Amino acid sequence: MEFLQITAPDDYRVQQIYNSYSTSFPEEERRDYYKFLQLFGHPKVKVISVLHDSENIGYLIIWELNNFVFVEHFEVFSEFRNQKLGSHITNYLFTNYPRIILEIEPEHLNEDAKRRFSFYQRNGFNLIDDTYVQPSYGEGKKSLPMWLLANYSPENLKDVKDEIYDIVYH
Repeated sequence: MEFLQITAPDDYRVQQIYNSYSTSFPEEERRDYYKFLQLFGHPKVKVISVLHDSENIGYLIIWELNNFVFVEHFEVFSEFRNQKLGSHITNYLFTNYPRIILEIEPEHLNEDAKRRFSFYQRNGFNLIDDTYVQPSYGEGKKSLPMWLLANYSPENLKDVKDEIYDIVYH
């Protein structure tokens, strides 16, 4: 498995990633196309293409913040799911980033959310906040109740959330 950072919005993989991103994540949980393209110019963001057998099978959008990495989006493309590839991707994250935080929908929302929570628990993440609210991604979009998960125990959860709000969603 290879992990290649995409550094420019004109990379041929960007359209495939955005197409999947815009159909896999509800509108309230994602950026519009223009804001998505702006990620490539942000110094704290890495958009990483995940390759398996020379094929693009998914991506990560991560933010390298002060004391942790925030995984904003993590997706294995639908045609490659249920092959344990997501576990290989979490292994990559754990190998390269000792402190990881991500947000997910609360498990009680639906079967997909329940499965996703179970996946992250099996792969070393624990629930650290069930009262977290994901800020709005822009005009006309709502903020959403989410859960924060991490592979460590943050000392000051308020500081973690403030940094996510100020940098990722600002």
